[in-house]
Amino acid sequence: MIDSSKWSVIEVGLKCTAGKPIVNSISMKEGEALFIEQAKKVRRYGAAVVVMAFDELGQADTCARKVEICARAYDILTQQVGFPADDIIFDPNIFAVATGIEEHNNYGVDFIEACRLIKQRCPGAHISGGVSNLSFSFRGNEPVRRAMHSVFLYHAIQAGMDMGIVNAGQLDVYDDIPLDLRDACEDVVLNRRPDATERLLELAERYRNTGVVETQTVEEWRGWPVAKRLEHALIKGIDLYVVEDTEEARQSVNRPIEVIEGPLMDGMNTVGDLFGAGKMFLPQVVKSARVMKKAVAHLIPFIEAEKSQGSRAKGKIVMATVKGDVHDIGKNIVGVVLQCNNFEVIDLGVMVPFQKILEAANENQADIIGLSGLITPSLDEMCTVAEEMQRAGMSIPLLIGGATTSRVHTALRIEPRYRNGPTLHVVDASRAVGVCTALTSDTQRTELESRTRAEYADIREKRANNGESELISLEAARANHFRADFTGNAVVRPRWLGTRAFEDYPLERLIRRIDWTPFFRSWELAGTYPAILKDDVVGECARAVPRRAGHAGDDRRREMADGKGRHRHLAGAAGRRRCRALHR
Repeated sequence: MIDSSKWSVIEVGLKCTAGKPIVNSISMKEGEALFIEQAKKVRRYGAAVVVMAFDELGQADTCARKVEICARAYDILTQQVGFPADDIIFDPNIFAVATGIEEHNNYGVDFIEACRLIKQRCPGAHISGGVSNLSFSFRGNEPVRRAMHSVFLYHAIQAGMDMGIVNAGQLDVYDDIPLDLRDACEDVVLNRRPDATERLLELAERYRNTGVVETQTVEEWRGWPVAKRLEHALIKGIDLYVVEDTEEARQSVNRPIEVIEGPLMDGMNTVGDLFGAGKMFLPQVVKSARVMKKAVAHLIPFIEAEKSQGSRAKGKIVMATVKGDVHDIGKNIVGVVLQCNNFEVIDLGVMVPFQKILEAANENQADIIGLSGLITPSLDEMCTVAEEMQRAGMSIPLLIGGATTSRVHTALRIEPRYRNGPTLHVVDASRAVGVCTALTSDTQRTELESRTRAEYADIREKRANNGESELISLEAARANHFRADFTGNAVVRPRWLGTRAFEDYPLERLIRRIDWTPFFRSWELAGTYPAILKDDVVGECARAVPRRAGHAGDDRRREMADGKGRHRHLAGAAGRRRCRALHR
């Protein structure tokens, strides 16, 4: 499997791979022309190919879109490129379910039904998918994730799924999954009831292997101080009392914004820490964000009243999931949290090209640009945005966030491309508030920018020196070589395990059974076989000529040995075909 998000890497891999590889992957996200060009090269190298359900409009999320894109790609590959149908592997995109977002509830059903329809529409093609994406919401709870994978595969395989990316050592046997957990997982995967996510969340506590299940009753935590109650409500996603608790907290401070910056942000920081440690799951985080939003909604009229008296928003932020990526769960949570903290957020959505991001930042006079991405191509696109910001002479801060991003990648690849302003990697939504607050303050921005640049420079320096060592002389290196002492040790002979060795197996019998085409195709060779091989082939043809009495038989054999013999010297049509195959 040659797996890369860069076509140049895939092509180098194809040139260096003997045999028949699989390319992962190509798609129509850049249009049909590039798709056909890449498919032709894959076909030329004799490889199979994974085709993502991704076109110019983005990744397919519904069953109809999955079938539409795969059918379109199938027709192009089989009719225009000449691809064998059984060398095509479709990946119709497995997305996370049970995220707490209603639009995601049918993702499992969409994939399973798409498998069935794609197999009918595209005969001979195969279907694959990244199974672990399905259970991302329950990251940190392996028993629940394993059960979700097994339940999903049980139904998807019956619908036509052929292969998948999954840890095979952590799959449960379908019938061995506890009945209550299996039913709850099927409710989620098959979207059989509206409260499926909540029921699985409750059940997940019993199967969780990390963290401690809290058992406080309503009476206990309702007696806590108001700040503690608000924090508890955020962590547990309880919105029943949040309005009255928020109002009680507002009356105890001078300004309503202090409630957001105080107990509410303390609670969201705890949520971020628990999620990062795998002790909270994505649907729980979404519920926490909704509780936060409800609390802030109560405070907004009071904050707006302050604005009318001269107060204004802390800053304006343009946010986008970069071109080539459709994932936005994390970005949406960041947006909610920032809005709750009195920032104005302009959310451009997903698959946003750099031109639109820069244009929106200029039109809205943004204080900050935030980029989000989940898949590895997003990293390259973020570098492009940084380069274009530098070229445009912009100097506003650039925030980087998303599952594939990291502090190291930001330091090595993104920050060097944008030197006019600060570039910062943000781990989670709760941390984004503190960073944005600092960046909208002149004094704090200078300090944060200086500290971050120094940290990133240190990362680059350490990476530049990584693996380097002081050179020594050749004589010193030879003196350090390993000396094996076999004195007194018995000779260990290898054992054949289920293998037979054939000595002096006649080449003329082997050569007829070897297809050399992939070898020559891999190395881009053309023309006849090497001379030594050709001599062997000619020799076999000569030996195949029946011996005849007298000089005529000798002359015929000499003609064959000189490579001048005719194919009819091997009797019959089978003989002629064999000679042509050998001489080719």
